[in-house]
Amino acid sequence: MKKTNEDSGIIDRAWELQHNIEARQKRIGKGKYGRVLKMARNPTNEEYEKTSKITGAGILIIGGVGFLIFLLSTQVAPWIGELLGLI
Repeated sequence: MKKTNEDSGIIDRAWELQHNIEARQKRIGKGKYGRVLKMARNPTNEEYEKTSKITGAGILIIGGVGFLIFLLSTQVAPWIGELLGLI
């Protein structure tokens, strides 16, 4: 099977793309955030579990505070207004 000019063009473009990807990879550690990227790592299972638990607790607390504010504004505020004769 003979190579045609189209095949050569595709191969040349593939090599050029490969070269560009490798050049970008070499520049990763040289930018503004290169030091951070070099130090970054995946969390351990223990760290991931702790972070998930803390985040979940925070979501529940904020949701609870929001629900209490909702109850105060819909149930307690009108009742106080009636007692004071404002409504």
